[in-house]
Amino acid sequence: MKLGLTLGYWMAQPPPDALDKMLEAEKLGFDTVFTAEAWGSDAFTPLAWHGSQTSRIRLGTSIVQISARTPASVAMHALTLDHLSGGRVVLGLGVSGPQVVEGWYGQPFGKPLARSREYVDIVRQVLKREGPVTSTGPHYPLPYAGPNALGLGKPLKPIVHPLRADVPIWLGAEGPKNIAMTAEIADGWLPIYFSPKVGDMYNGWLDEGFARPGARGSRATFEIATNCSVVVTDDVDSTLDAMKPTLGFYIGGMGARDMNFHKEVFSRMGYAAEADEIQDLFFAGERDKAIAAVPAQMAADISLVGSAAKIRDDLAMWEDAGVTMLVIGVGDVAEMRQVAEVILG
Repeated sequence: MKLGLTLGYWMAQPPPDALDKMLEAEKLGFDTVFTAEAWGSDAFTPLAWHGSQTSRIRLGTSIVQISARTPASVAMHALTLDHLSGGRVVLGLGVSGPQVVEGWYGQPFGKPLARSREYVDIVRQVLKREGPVTSTGPHYPLPYAGPNALGLGKPLKPIVHPLRADVPIWLGAEGPKNIAMTAEIADGWLPIYFSPKVGDMYNGWLDEGFARPGARGSRATFEIATNCSVVVTDDVDSTLDAMKPTLGFYIGGMGARDMNFHKEVFSRMGYAAEADEIQDLFFAGERDKAIAAVPAQMAADISLVGSAAKIRDDLAMWEDAGVTMLVIGVGDVAEMRQVAEVILG
């Protein structure tokens, strides 16, 4: 099992300890450090800024929102940072949700799977640099020939020779069709929430993708890097309670009532009734009650909490489910060292 560190996205201000955490993660043997973006800080700039102080740890985006940039632009970011870092980029991509895509980026959200497939294809064309990049669309036609086009577009290939033609592309996917497509076209999967108790369900969707004609990889090479709260503690109950506000917000308010992908994740885990109640309370303005309605077992299912011995025993379930990396967030470097001692030995 590998460890990844998530720095997430900034809140009101840049985090003052991001570089300290990244340097300590590299020292402790973490495999990858990830940044994120929502509607504030972007994912690439902190990786370039802080990553310049590192030499080994992989630099991952978890995730870059595909509606924020054209596929050619993302490919330029990836090939640039890959050169600067000596070939350490992991490009994590995802569709986000309609509220952000249409409300913040001013782009249509429809056909997210088809858009992702087309997007990844263009990024790979750029990185391979085998010829001028073209796409028949319909979402990202190259050259562009739609409304207001001058008809002068020319297929191009990147001036820069990419350091690696096969920069790993991992997708943030939550639904069964998206997860199957991820196994088909990507090198890894970035679940936002993962429960090893329903590992057979996930693996069925992944196997469907691996079995498709022309699938990129196989189970042997595919990576699953999931967010996971790993907390070494004797006070399990209080620790799980502290996770409830975030879960309540993601299930209840991080999405529209009729389209909340995070809520659906927990419904598929077996918490459909609980997720409905949390959302109903949240939309009724009863946030405290929504948080209180989050079952402790729900938090426990997606976490590793308890003594060091218990966490080591429970880790086997995650490995058996196919997880190759646990991506953790930490309050400080002392917590990071504690987790590394338990997971990495």
